[in-house]
Amino acid sequence: MGAEYFNVEKILYVIIAVIGVPVNFVAIVILSRGKCGLSTCTTRYLVGMAAADLQVIVTEVILYQINYHYFPVCFLNITPVCIVLRVLSRIAVNCSVWFTVTFTFDRFVAICCQKLKTKYCTGKTAAMVLATTGVLFCLKNSPLYFTYGPRAIIDNVPWFCYPKPSYFTDPGWVAFDWLDIALTPFLPFAVILLLNALTVRHILVASRVRKRLRGQSKEENRSDPEMESRRRSVVLLFTLSGSFILLWLTNVAEFIYYQVTGIGTEGNKAEIIFAYVGYLLRNFSCCTNTFIYAATQSKFREQVISAVKYVFASVLRFITHH
Repeated sequence: MGAEYFNVEKILYVIIAVIGVPVNFVAIVILSRGKCGLSTCTTRYLVGMAAADLQVIVTEVILYQINYHYFPVCFLNITPVCIVLRVLSRIAVNCSVWFTVTFTFDRFVAICCQKLKTKYCTGKTAAMVLATTGVLFCLKNSPLYFTYGPRAIIDNVPWFCYPKPSYFTDPGWVAFDWLDIALTPFLPFAVILLLNALTVRHILVASRVRKRLRGQSKEENRSDPEMESRRRSVVLLFTLSGSFILLWLTNVAEFIYYQVTGIGTEGNKAEIIFAYVGYLLRNFSCCTNTFIYAATQSKFREQVISAVKYVFASVLRFITHH
């Protein structure tokens, strides 16, 4: 059962890489042009999320998972290189998760905090929040470089990187590990669920008040541009955050199970596969946002169609002239 799963996993990680790299690159290019009808701050958060997802695909999926499955011994497994890739992968995953949190908070402010909206929901603030978040996670993960050591030394060359035994016993490193787990993904889960619940509550209250006021002014049959704009914003917010929670849920459940039962995955094939499926789904979450944009944002979809038509037309012109 285990061997069959890992044979399938090898193929799935290649599929994730083949999908994840182009779709995130397309999202970055199209969103950066600013022609999708989104505000500047929303656009910057979505570009930041796509860039972080692309980094996860490169560092975690291509350079680690695919390398592990298809090239078990290559220069990427030399200990110093391996350690740098592990640190970069952790930074990318942290940024991918927390950029989703910052976007959720931005939409919460835009929908529920009208007085704060004009000051906070700006392109400048979005750029500052994303840059600060990225720098903080670079600093937070830097100590990880010193937690790994080589698994073997062959001809004076250290190979592979595994956590040192002190990482699991030293109180400082144990605390660091718990902080890392709390920051990704438990605190993001709690924050996203709380913000979405508050957003839903605000929308329900505001909708009832707005319908009552419009009813009193006898405008029931007229369209409501503000509510339509808010609806599109809410659909984008809930689909992005909902996708994140669903695809991370298996990974979180596996960790909770391990902590509650105290049972590791050593020797238990079902638990090993469950843990690896959690990581697989977590990495797959870095492929979904572009499809969500296309499904929920008509102008983004139009830009994608235009880009595809342009590429096909260019290829056709090249073929016909040669």
